Amino acid sequence: MCLIARALEQAGIPTVIMGCAKDIVEYVGAPRFLFSDFPLGNPSGRPHDQESQYLTLGYALDLLANAPGPMTTWQNPIRWSENPSWKEDYSNVEKLSAEEIVRLKAEFDRGKEIAKAKREGDAA
Repeated sequence: MCLIARALEQAGIPTVIMGCAKDIVEYVGAPRFLFSDFPLGNPSGRPHDQESQYLTLGYALDLLANAPGPMTTWQNPIRWSENPSWKEDYSNVEKLSAEEIVRLKAEFDRGKEIAKAKREGDAA
């Protein structure tokens, strides 16, 4: 995404990247980056939490309008959890039982099948 954002910026289209992998995004060089200290895949706010999603979008638009210069990073003040232990627990396979791993794999596989069916239906 950062490379696309940089190409758009060169064409005169301003961009903001919203993401959760600060080290990677800053290394690649996003023109403007709103960092959310959330689990990967959740850069737009907490799932099913419209308020956090609207606030996050608002912060991104503020960044777009007010960035002081290139390669600007702002941190989203919204927290995933007040307890930082989520970073140790989130998707940590070592803390899951064998049954939970099987259940999560089956759930993931179902999601892939749904996406595949949708793609095939859209292509038809």
